[in-house]
Amino acid sequence: MFKNKTIITIFFTIFIDLLGVGILIPVIPLLFASPLSDFYILPVGISIENGYLLLGLLTAVYPIGQFIATPILGQLSDRYGRKKILAISILGTSISYILFAVGIITRNIPLLFISRFFDGLTGGNISVAQAMISDISTKENRARNFGMIGAAFGLGFIFGPFIGGKLSDPHTLSWFSATTPFYFAAILAFINMFLILFLLKETNLNLHKENIKWNKSLNNILEVFKMKDLKIIFFTNFLYNSGFTFFTTFFSVYLINKFSFDQGNIGNFFAFIGLWSVITQAVFTRFIAKRFSEEKILKLTLLGSGIIVLTYFLPQHAWQIYLIPPFFGLCTGLTMANLSSLLSKRAPQEIQGKIFGINASVSALAQAIPAILSGFIAAILAPESPIVIASVFILFSAFIFIKLYKHS
Repeated sequence: MFKNKTIITIFFTIFIDLLGVGILIPVIPLLFASPLSDFYILPVGISIENGYLLLGLLTAVYPIGQFIATPILGQLSDRYGRKKILAISILGTSISYILFAVGIITRNIPLLFISRFFDGLTGGNISVAQAMISDISTKENRARNFGMIGAAFGLGFIFGPFIGGKLSDPHTLSWFSATTPFYFAAILAFINMFLILFLLKETNLNLHKENIKWNKSLNNILEVFKMKDLKIIFFTNFLYNSGFTFFTTFFSVYLINKFSFDQGNIGNFFAFIGLWSVITQAVFTRFIAKRFSEEKILKLTLLGSGIIVLTYFLPQHAWQIYLIPPFFGLCTGLTMANLSSLLSKRAPQEIQGKIFGINASVSALAQAIPAILSGFIAAILAPESPIVIASVFILFSAFIFIKLYKHS
């Protein structure tokens, strides 16, 4: 019973975390990159190119905060207990959403940046949640328990954009606005904190008083270059996630400019992508894994992902673009699942936690650096340019994996 409560509470924690990330997707592009939208907050006289820069920078500050804080929060949970650190990080998430809503109301751009950075600093709850799952898992149920984390990720990415689109749309209810999704997410996070405090038992029964390594994130990146058998997987993961970040940062702007999508349309579309990714992981991944190795799957899905990104430029009518996500979701879902599986398979059992901590740092960099670059690229070239760059990065990840992995 204890383990079931723990798993359900952790599932909800991760779901809320990804829900909050998804809620941003339909709203943020309208704040900075859609002058005709009622949500647009840039002062008169500020060019749309500056809006593109701000969009990229605002997207980047959250993973930058995560890059700095996630390994530190993991160490703090080893020292003081998972439950305390998880509750504090969830409270930080709740506060950050309220600050973001206030920033929108007051058109206070610096406050928007502060709130997202603060959420990144306190939002290392996923690594703590993974540690809790590891604490209570046996060899027999480990895969199933971690599979629930993957399900929470997927569901959060489906419902987040959908809820963000609907709760920010005055056509849903007249009093809904750009701030409504963030108040909603803040309330959910606050409820989640109480669930953690009252339903969750401490899972770390072996607290240790080792000194906190404040530069752990930088050390994690340096560790990558020392791991001969794993560095190609890390590098592939970095390139792939970089491409995915280029895509997600400005794809909403592309939908606004080409098809006049509003926040509801954007939310529906990203939820549709998320749905197919979840279907892939729930239905196809296990079936395909029985027949093919991770290496063979990745060689195809990395290439497929890169090519499919470019097909988003083909549709001339809005309905046509909905034909692509089933294929995109299949490739991205299989890629993400098999990269994690391959990393786990190749890493020694006794340092699995360390390896996934390093991978988290690599992924955070892959979300931060491309987001910053995409803003500059969009401002200098065109708002569609980061999508082309996304394809280039993903195809390059395929090239690196196909050519170098067998020699690693």
